[in-house]
Amino acid sequence: MTALETKKRRRVTAKEAAERLGVSERTIRNLVAVPRQDWLDEQATMREAVRAYHDDEGHTWPQTAEHFGLSIGAARLRAYRARKERAEERARRELDGPDE
Repeated sequence: MTALETKKRRRVTAKEAAERLGVSERTIRNLVAVPRQDWLDEQATMREAVRAYHDDEGHTWPQTAEHFGLSIGAARLRAYRARKERAEERARRELDGPDE
């Protein structure tokens, strides 16, 4: 599930920043790391966007993959997982019953 074109998130590498600041590369990585829950939320949002682009807007798999910079297989897998998450949420709501 890798992107076809990598998007550069930072202007300098951890190694370059460590040399400039006189600290270890690991220190830099710890400072700029994204909290896990934020990353997971970001990925869930991406999966739902891929699903909506293909399913709701009616684009083909090649169009969807190109739009998000993914391979066709990665785009399909993300949409599949998003559909699965939606079904699980729906099932949970049905089990909980109506809110009163």
